[in-house]
Amino acid sequence: MQVTAFDASEVGLAKAKALAALKGVSVDYWLAAIEDWEWSPDRFDVVVAIFIQFAAPDLRRRIFDGMKRTVKPGGSILMQGYRPEQLAFGTGGPREPDQLYTRALLETAFADFEIIRLVEHDSALQEGPGRRHLGAY
Repeated sequence: MQVTAFDASEVGLAKAKALAALKGVSVDYWLAAIEDWEWSPDRFDVVVAIFIQFAAPDLRRRIFDGMKRTVKPGGSILMQGYRPEQLAFGTGGPREPDQLYTRALLETAFADFEIIRLVEHDSALQEGPGRRHLGAY
């Protein structure tokens, strides 16, 4: 695969580059904030968005529209994010309920796409020594 990735954090990019080097893979990295990313039409076969939920609803709509615009016809969008139930766990993510995903929100936002799989689940995560917690995804 040819992979393009961006992050607004130089530290985040440095960590990603180190991990890619460790795994022996090549990634085209860009330093960019999500609100500044150029969502060129029909550019990618797959768009992956993991925990991009610190965007207010207006920006989230722009991001979702950009993702849909930049994925090629017949391509896929893969997403993961927190549900409102995450607030009760208090283990990370946005603290604003309107930034969390619900099934209805995603079904409405992507009504013009075929949703192949939309799963809600709680998971126990082990993210390093002493960092074990539940998350509502």
